Amino acid sequence: MTVALILATYAVLAAVLLPRALRRARWADRAPRLAISLWLAACASALASAALAGLTAVVPADAIGHGLARLFEVCAALLSGGSEIPVASAGFRLALLASGLIAGRAGFCVAAVLYRARRERRRHAEGLDLLGRHDGELGAVVVDYDEPLVYCLPGRRSKAVITTAALRSLPPEHVAAVLAHERAHLRGRHHLVLALAEGLARAFPRLPLFAAARDEVTRLIELRADDVAAGHHPRVHIAAALVRLATGRTPAFALGAGGENALTRVQRMLNPAAPLGRREKLAGVTAVALLVAGPAALAAIPGVSSLIAHHCHTLSL
Repeated sequence: MTVALILATYAVLAAVLLPRALRRARWADRAPRLAISLWLAACASALASAALAGLTAVVPADAIGHGLARLFEVCAALLSGGSEIPVASAGFRLALLASGLIAGRAGFCVAAVLYRARRERRRHAEGLDLLGRHDGELGAVVVDYDEPLVYCLPGRRSKAVITTAALRSLPPEHVAAVLAHERAHLRGRHHLVLALAEGLARAFPRLPLFAAARDEVTRLIELRADDVAAGHHPRVHIAAALVRLATGRTPAFALGAGGENALTRVQRMLNPAAPLGRREKLAGVTAVALLVAGPAALAAIPGVSSLIAHHCHTLSL
């Protein structure tokens, strides 16, 4: 019961207070990929803690201590409401239902976001087939449009898209730099990460953690694509292209180089901060590992303790 209470308390505190702590991390812009992992790990940690809290409270620890056969026997009795543990069976069903609802709602909302985005991208791709033309030299689809836009369309038929207005307003080296940004999105499958963050935010709209994770992941993914592009093109070229594309209105289901954070990203490109050191990276990776594995490890403590005690007792006999 103590472990269950700790898990439940942590789930509530994480959902409410953890966003404040994570937003104070000044190193996030220096290592956007690690920061994205940290935000998603925090979401997973809160969900796992909430799902495991109820199960930990009603499953007897000594069931694990006597091996898997005994554990299955106890779980079957809890589900069937057997006479061996009649009081716990109702609680077990309720806990199992609550855990299923948490996981089910999260999975359903993420799947719904993925399905809707895929449908819209398919429609847009069909329009590009009719109105656009593939430029083999650029490796992108060119569309006649009077607004400077550069974006990518993820999925099976992934492609980078650039408008004629963007080609007129950007010199060739800037075009190459911004297209590298879009290809970084495609290679990194960033649309899946965004769908996960958006789905969790829709599944639990009143919990600050998930809304904050969606906003931060959206921002950090653009920084990550900027960094990948900067590995092959001068930063000043990326910055100049972002200035030109800052006011562009990218389709909601696509990933674009412009956007509301473009000017902040320009400053970051022109004044790059030092990358994280080994100790800082190790601390970040350790935090991700603790967030992901912590709830399961904590929930397993009573069972592992009972298992050790049971086998030690058996050996002593």
